[in-house]
Amino acid sequence: MSLARSGRALLGQFSQLSRGASSQYPVQASWNFKDALARSYATVLSDLKYAKSHEWVKQEGDVATIGISDFAQEELGDIVYVELPEPGSNVTAGETFGVVESVKAASDVYSPISGEVTEVNEALVDEPAKVNSDPFSGGWMFKAKLSYSGDLDKLLDSGAYEKHCESAGDH
Repeated sequence: MSLARSGRALLGQFSQLSRGASSQYPVQASWNFKDALARSYATVLSDLKYAKSHEWVKQEGDVATIGISDFAQEELGDIVYVELPEPGSNVTAGETFGVVESVKAASDVYSPISGEVTEVNEALVDEPAKVNSDPFSGGWMFKAKLSYSGDLDKLLDSGAYEKHCESAGDH
């Protein structure tokens, strides 16, 4: 069971407990349990940009490093295979660049930017689980020379991405 589903189950139990409390001992929450739960299970780094499809981008000059977010790897579960683009190939914002397979599902991965792939993380071929254990450092997927810096303006900052993840956790 994913952490998001576990959290929703726990939230349901918490809600039932609250409704079943006697008037002598009312349960009052001074904070929003649902929002705190959604924020607690996915790490979002403030220096990155995010796509709604759960890829992250770290810009360093005209080079962008791309990977999948902590939220995405949690939802997928244990990753067993990663298909990466070829160095020298071009990626286009919003189009697939590869596939991530987990014990639960296979998912296309979308490029949040357009550019020429300059490097891929070859370590993921033998150790795809790095995407789970370290999605922002050892689990990066590829680097590309940006062909249009305006692509970055279309991405979410960390605050907007957290809200996006919270709403995705409601489904």
